[in-house]
Amino acid sequence: MDDSELIARAKTDKEAFGALYERYVDRIYSYVYYRIGNVQDAEDLTARIFYRAMQHIGRYEDKGIPFSAWLYRIARNLLANWYRDQSRRHIISLDDIMHWRLSEDTPELSAQLTEDRNALLEAVRHLPTERQELLILKFVDRLSNAEIGAIMGRSEGAIKSLYHRTLLSLRDEMHGSTAGEQRKSRFWLSRFTGTQF
Repeated sequence: MDDSELIARAKTDKEAFGALYERYVDRIYSYVYYRIGNVQDAEDLTARIFYRAMQHIGRYEDKGIPFSAWLYRIARNLLANWYRDQSRRHIISLDDIMHWRLSEDTPELSAQLTEDRNALLEAVRHLPTERQELLILKFVDRLSNAEIGAIMGRSEGAIKSLYHRTLLSLRDEMHGSTAGEQRKSRFWLSRFTGTQF
């Protein structure tokens, strides 16, 4: 059954909403977890997101954007409230974003690659929250620019522009290093984004 049929049924049938929950819970949980980096809080917030969605499903209108974008918007709002309540700055656990396999040729090479990757992750952590969120949606959730735009309340063109500026910021931060560090950072940045620097 496609989303539109389930949504129509979910407005009066909790079992249909349960099917929507099963379809999207892993994606929403992953998004929340990467934003806050804590399993217990991520589970709690994910439950609250779906509870809120269930409360408001009757008001949901299909405006041509995916149902998942509506869920992500609920998640963004609850995360913003959570951060206000916690009175702390976002620090996103990005270690799990990178699922690259390190070369096992030599322990020295493996250690160096780990060090280089960590330098890139540290640079990503220094980005503004919105840019970190963009990278999570793009590389963890593997969403298109149009889907990210719907979630972040921006046009597809604005997302492309923000993505480009984010990559330039990372590159500029990496260029503040020594020549050897710059070369290593460009290597990891290229692997992370698929863009040559």
